[in-house]
Amino acid sequence: MSTTFTTKVQAPGDLKVDQLKPTSFTISWSKAHGMEKTPHHFLIRVARSLEGSKIQTQITEPQEEYLEYCHRKCSDLQAGTEYTVSVSTMLTNGEQSEPVSTTICTKLSLELYMQKVGLKQYFTQKLSLNTTLAVDGQMLEDNHAPTLQSLPLCFLKELMRVNVSARDVQSDDEDLINPLDIITALFLCSDGFLQQVMVQKMSMCQFAVPLLLPNCDTEQSTLMLWALRDIVKKYRSHSMKDQKGYVENSIVLTELPMVSFVRLGNSTLSKSQLLNDVLSCSQQNYNTFVHSNMPAGNIPRTISDGLVEISWYLPSGNPNIDVFTEPVAVANLRGDIQDFQTQFSFLCETSAAVFVFCDDLGSDSSILNLQKMKDRLFIVCNSEAKSYDAATFVKHSGGIIRKDRQINNAQLVKKLRSTVTDIMKANPHKTKVEEMRVVAHELGIPVDEDYDICLKAKKSADKITDKIFCITSYKDSQLPLQGETWKSLTALEKEEVKLKKAGDKDIEIYKSELKQEKYELRKKQLSLGISDSMKHFVEGLRTSKEERSYFLKWMKLNLDNLSRTHLSALREKYKELCQSTPDKKDLIADLDKQISNSSLGTEHFLREVGQMYEATMSSESSETQQQFQELPRICAQLMLDGFPLELMDGDASNIPMMWISDVLQELHSLTMSNSKIRVVSVLGVQSSGKSTLLNTMFGVQFAVSSGRCTRGAFMQLIKVEEGFRDELKCDFIMVIDTEGLKGLQSTHLTGNYQHDNELATLLVGLSDISIVNIAMENTTDMKDTMQIVAHAFLRMKEVGKKPSCQFVHQNVADISAHDKNLRDRNCFLEQLNEMTAVASRLENAGDDTKFTDIIDYKPEDNCYIPGLWHGSPPMAPVDKGYSEAVANFKRLLIYSLKEETTSAQTIPEFLEWIRSLWESVKYENFIFSFRNSIVAEAYGKLCVEFNRWDWAFQKHMHSWLMKAERRIANYGIMMSQQESGLEDLLSSLKTEASKVLQREGKTFLDNVTSYYKGGERNVCLVEKYKEEFSINAEICMRETDRVVKNKLEAAVDLRKCTYQLGNIKKNNRDTLDKKVSDLVKEFSVDENPMNDEQLGKEFDNMWDKTIDKLQFKGLKHQNISEDIYIQLSTNLGREGRAVMDMLGNAKPLEKCGLEEFQVKNERRVVKFLKKKLRKESYESKKKKKDEIQEISDSIIKQSERFVVNKVKEKTTTTDYHHTYIQELLELIERNLQRDKELHISAEFVASLKIHICGNAAREFQKMHAAFIRDSDPRQSLEKLKPQFFSDFMDLFYKRDQCKRKADELTKLCLEPAVKDYITKSLGPEILDEMLSNCGDVFCTRSSFQFSMLKNLLSKDFPTFLRYTDYYEGFVFEFILNNTVEYLRKSSRGDKCISIITNMEVQHLKTISRQIKKAVEKSLQTVPDRPDEDGEGDQNLNQFTQDLCSELSSVLVIPNDTTGMTSKTKEGNFKTIEFSDMLLSSVEEMESRLSDAFHKDHDVLKKLASLPDPPQEKLFNRVFGCGRRCPTCKAPCDVEGESHIKHSALIHRPKGLGWYKLKGTGKLDTAICSESFCSKCKSELNVSFNHVKKCRWTFQSGNSQATDYWKFLFVKYNVEYAELHHALPASLPGDWSSITCEQALKSLTETFWGNILGSTSYMLGKAALSGVAPPELM
Repeated sequence: MSTTFTTKVQAPGDLKVDQLKPTSFTISWSKAHGMEKTPHHFLIRVARSLEGSKIQTQITEPQEEYLEYCHRKCSDLQAGTEYTVSVSTMLTNGEQSEPVSTTICTKLSLELYMQKVGLKQYFTQKLSLNTTLAVDGQMLEDNHAPTLQSLPLCFLKELMRVNVSARDVQSDDEDLINPLDIITALFLCSDGFLQQVMVQKMSMCQFAVPLLLPNCDTEQSTLMLWALRDIVKKYRSHSMKDQKGYVENSIVLTELPMVSFVRLGNSTLSKSQLLNDVLSCSQQNYNTFVHSNMPAGNIPRTISDGLVEISWYLPSGNPNIDVFTEPVAVANLRGDIQDFQTQFSFLCETSAAVFVFCDDLGSDSSILNLQKMKDRLFIVCNSEAKSYDAATFVKHSGGIIRKDRQINNAQLVKKLRSTVTDIMKANPHKTKVEEMRVVAHELGIPVDEDYDICLKAKKSADKITDKIFCITSYKDSQLPLQGETWKSLTALEKEEVKLKKAGDKDIEIYKSELKQEKYELRKKQLSLGISDSMKHFVEGLRTSKEERSYFLKWMKLNLDNLSRTHLSALREKYKELCQSTPDKKDLIADLDKQISNSSLGTEHFLREVGQMYEATMSSESSETQQQFQELPRICAQLMLDGFPLELMDGDASNIPMMWISDVLQELHSLTMSNSKIRVVSVLGVQSSGKSTLLNTMFGVQFAVSSGRCTRGAFMQLIKVEEGFRDELKCDFIMVIDTEGLKGLQSTHLTGNYQHDNELATLLVGLSDISIVNIAMENTTDMKDTMQIVAHAFLRMKEVGKKPSCQFVHQNVADISAHDKNLRDRNCFLEQLNEMTAVASRLENAGDDTKFTDIIDYKPEDNCYIPGLWHGSPPMAPVDKGYSEAVANFKRLLIYSLKEETTSAQTIPEFLEWIRSLWESVKYENFIFSFRNSIVAEAYGKLCVEFNRWDWAFQKHMHSWLMKAERRIANYGIMMSQQESGLEDLLSSLKTEASKVLQREGKTFLDNVTSYYKGGERNVCLVEKYKEEFSINAEICMRETDRVVKNKLEAAVDLRKCTYQLGNIKKNNRDTLDKKVSDLVKEFSVDENPMNDEQLGKEFDNMWDKTIDKLQFKGLKHQNISEDIYIQLSTNLGREGRAVMDMLGNAKPLEKCGLEEFQVKNERRVVKFLKKKLRKESYESKKKKKDEIQEISDSIIKQSERFVVNKVKEKTTTTDYHHTYIQELLELIERNLQRDKELHISAEFVASLKIHICGNAAREFQKMHAAFIRDSDPRQSLEKLKPQFFSDFMDLFYKRDQCKRKADELTKLCLEPAVKDYITKSLGPEILDEMLSNCGDVFCTRSSFQFSMLKNLLSKDFPTFLRYTDYYEGFVFEFILNNTVEYLRKSSRGDKCISIITNMEVQHLKTISRQIKKAVEKSLQTVPDRPDEDGEGDQNLNQFTQDLCSELSSVLVIPNDTTGMTSKTKEGNFKTIEFSDMLLSSVEEMESRLSDAFHKDHDVLKKLASLPDPPQEKLFNRVFGCGRRCPTCKAPCDVEGESHIKHSALIHRPKGLGWYKLKGTGKLDTAICSESFCSKCKSELNVSFNHVKKCRWTFQSGNSQATDYWKFLFVKYNVEYAELHHALPASLPGDWSSITCEQALKSLTETFWGNILGSTSYMLGKAALSGVAPPELM
């Protein structure tokens, strides 16, 4: 402001701005000194500054004013614009003074202000709670000052974590903002639900909250009634001190006196600071109201003038602490009451007293007279102020509180307190905040609840809650489905798996009865119908999103108020009863139960909705179902909107799986079906601050009051900011809160830790991170919690899931706790290890398990959090240390989630974990019963990959071995190669084999390791199988190494045998060749040429004479039986005298094993103690005998296939080798080792081996004899006689031999080699083809089992019988039939031929091309070189040698025919001609063989001829370990060979394992997995100990899973019983209703449940709506 003085006319003084608004301002000034008696008026000019210059445009005409008024209001201005105002004194003669001027900038409009502070987008589109709670990456950044644009949201984030320093946050810009402007801006930009939460958090921090919220654009305030409704306060007034009671109520419904503090004009006293002092006791001084000495509190307010704040003083009942003995509300108006007369009037109407801060009333005092409340008006003034006038104050007020030099601030505060206390003692006017709406309406003040949708929702909620008078009876009548019927259903569900009350009943009949009881209970639920309240509630849910949110909030508010009132009365009655008549135990217990049942919230109504849905969906009426089918989607939308969903019913301790499943499926659909979630949960004892911790961290709305502790388990969805999703690798965080461990409710439910263990297991199993909350003041609870946690984490380790764990120690006050507690943390770890060892023993998981074995845990990861309150409630704010510690912990938690190596879950995966965990925790032995399709899927993927790596390894080694065997077979084809070099070749090949195997084996093992390190989904769930699969790979490598080296040795030994034989044959051929040549010469010069007959006789004569002179030293005949006997003797030599006697009686060995092997009823079969044998029943002995017979038959069949494959491995070119019998004995021992629990005696093993070796001796002797016969030099030479005769005749007549010799080479040498090549190539290719294109059958053992069982549904009884009683043979036949069926299909390349024919043709084409290339290459290296006569070619022999050498890497060419000989001198053809003819012959061969392949449709015959049958390889791949369930004979389907424990995914009724019910002779219907997982183990015919010795584990029974076998049992009950000399089973009634389609569905869901679960749900929904989902059409 600039002021200019003149000597003529005096200028006005004290020009100032009284009121500033966006479009107007009011200015005032004082008259010039000495001008009082001089007539004058004032000239006012207002001009707008343009672009900072002083270009002025006069916008108001000079206007005369009354002399007594020196002020002016300028209107219709532009917001945020700078104006220059000047005022001059003007005399009546026109003379005027120099002007006094000032520059004024109008306030910003709200829109411009919001733009300035970064809230413009939320000014119209209000900020929601969901948006505010979204997890973003800002919390991970280092704390730094926010910008002006981010300041409000930064304040909001701090407020949401109840940081008492939130108002101190300021930007790093120079432009500071008053905290009240930030608060006002945020409230103006937030929706009603966020406003409620903000008010709640502000109240927890003891901040004053808005009562009247100003809008500077409309110049109206809004009564924030809705925003205040969520505040609930507890206090104890001194009038209740003797009763030790307390009041807990919603603050808007509590009738309290209100004292208001306002300012009139100027006041040198800081009203807000004095108020803070008045409300604070000496030990606790808090800044409830923002004042000028706070950070940025001195910054002029821009939009918050007119704000009325409210706070409450609530006594604790302690006279040493309490400032006031009774509760009181305190209101504070920001700004001058002259500018906000409506707000002032509102306060006067609603307050018990108003304190006006003013130093000079002057002309402003008229506003005080208007209110007519002199006796309730108190003026607080500073007598030291210049303008103070005591007389003026007395006129307007009944009480004046002065501050002078003798009174300091402390004394002034004391006076104010005393005055307020006096007011409260004088029976002051009291009011509820809710009743203030009447005053607001009278004054034209809008109320935030006066919103059509809000009022409509309130009306709907009131329609329900107004009818509630007695909560217990209301729940019985209006929420009947969740009452005793639901609890009975829960009990039946648990009894279905535990079967504790089965008694002597047949288990399956008992289960059928339970199922019927469940059905009747559901019918009973349906018969109850829908109550009126639930009809209204469902109507409320079906409204729009906004109305539904208001409706549920009104329901919550109303129900909470009712519960508090009801509980308060019951607690009072309980206290009186305990004090007056403590001996009336029954009454006290009944009252205690009433208190427990008097909780009523929206969760109970939503629970009833879930029960309605489950009951209707289990009914058969589709019309009824259609009424409720949209409810899961509504509930899913509620979850997206931030409402908690009850996961586990805390009253019945059960999960409504159908309801939860369908809600989560709809959630999956609403979130675009690809959303990922991370799950965070908290564990801890009851009332240890778990829910408060989660609420502070994530802003979730779980119940935290002591009156209503969380019951059961609730889950709430928190969104992740879109920009942070890639970093966090998820879209949502699912937060789960549960009832506390060791709660009274759980004690009543179980009386032990079982309930807590179930709860903890469920929570830990569902979570990515589990927060273990420990209250440090209770060491007993801490230890109990640790043991429960140890159980839960141990169980997760056993099932393959390894969640993270964070320990939070609450109520640790010492700032050095983290450093001081290093020793304590180590002790804590020791205790964890101790508890884990105890839990491990209880879970039968070993004795030496440590906590660090089951989870990655570091002692320094413990988080220490101080107590929640800073001081004594109810006036204590949240401790700043608490909010800081929680914020740091949240930061740590988000970092941990970021660093998680496991993939985030999809919603269907999360649902599957809920299903499988809950199914398993219902059993008392969790690990014993756990099964989960996500784990199964992860395991299945690993198996598929492992089998692929295994096949790649096997294929590579097989290819290498074939090449090596060809090298050995072709050894000696070059003349320089000597027999002695074979040993060197063998040594070289073994070395090379080791290198190749090591290299490929390393790749194999690296693949296993890389798979676990890669990003494969859910791989962490199968971490425990890593070692097992590595061992399987090593076993495979060792076995391959053994097989390869054995085959190399056998091939070299065979080549050694044939090497000398080959030389003899060659020498004999050369001799005959020369004799033929000599004969030709002898008769060529004869003058009397002979005819063909004479030539033939002469040739025969020469042949006989030459043969007689030749030596034919063939191979010696061996006694194969004797060799096998010697090896068998060596194998059994250490088994004792009895075995040796058996061996002595087994000579000759080939006479053994002629009859069918039978297990006899002799004691020597099994090594049991005599005492035990005596005790065993006939049935038990027969069972053991049958079991051993089955094992024996299986081994014999495998051995027979082994021998057959060896005999035909290389057709007749292979001799017996001693390694064959070694392999055979190893095969027998490997199979017997699997059944070592049966304690089979050495004598029995010897008899089995003798039987098998006897059969092998006969077959191998035949093989040897055939080899000797086919290898005999004389016989071999006799076979060549026709070819030698043809050579003789051609040479004699000098005919062209070229074509004939080319045909001979092709037919006698190349064609057999080509056939051998194709035959050997077919096996691996067929196997590869089957694995690639029949992966749904052969990729894993589980998929094979599924395919086989599915196929069984459509077969007849003989097929069924072969499967159940002759399993191994059935499996082989099934594989063979599948292979034949597939190979008969049309080829993809040529539809006219089968797949196997196409394979043969393609291999033929491949090898033909290679032969042609070899011919051309050999021709290039050996040009024609005419012989002496010029008719032959000296290089023809070299050509054939080169050709054979070129082909030696792919073909084994027989060289014992004339096809490999050619006349060098006498021959009359040249190399070039011969090569041309040879190429032509190869073409003919290709055509001939191709025709043969096309004509031969006998696939079975082709498979039988293969040396390495693919069906055998497939059998070994999918048959598994061969072990079968001791009770029902279900085959073990565990992958790999190294597994220790056996299990089957699906078991059968025990009757199919030949079990009969005691005393009836009927087939037993009990499912063995159900029996072993239940409490009925003692009822089993085979003892549980025997099953354990057999190393069988049983998973939890799934009634759907066994529907398959129930269907087949019903179908073949009579036939099967008759065949097994038993009576048909007495079948439960519901078994007969199972259809084939249901059986197939149950089978499918058992094997592929995680995939088809969502599909079946969608199909069900589609059936109801009549529309199929597009992805399923």
